[in-house]
Amino acid sequence: MESYKHTVQYYETDKMGITHHSNYIRWMEEARVDFLQKIGWDYAKLENEGIISPVLEVSCKYRKSTTFSDDVVITVRIKEYKGVRFVFSYEMKDSDGNIVAEAESFHCFLNSDGKPVRPAKDFPEFHNTLIKYISDND
Repeated sequence: MESYKHTVQYYETDKMGITHHSNYIRWMEEARVDFLQKIGWDYAKLENEGIISPVLEVSCKYRKSTTFSDDVVITVRIKEYKGVRFVFSYEMKDSDGNIVAEAESFHCFLNSDGKPVRPAKDFPEFHNTLIKYISDND
């Protein structure tokens, strides 16, 4: 699957001219939204089906600084999927192919009432799409 590309904006940098660390988390969300759209399950579709997917936890290892106007290519993968919970992994690289950050975000599936949703049972089409993606990228 094609990776997501983000160009570092001036407002994302700090007084030292490097990207503030909090922006990498925002880029993860941008890339995750892009990933879900590419597999045919954008957030609007999920929400129309009654599925929400809150973030439970985020971790990020910063490897190399980025600065204004740098392109950051973000590859998103589903690292783990266990029915109600799942984990996305993110590899962020600069235009030279150097890893600038590696991250994970942990999520769950809930309905609009905040109760757990089991995609395999409640949304088999979505479940099968996730399984297919995992199978295609092993």
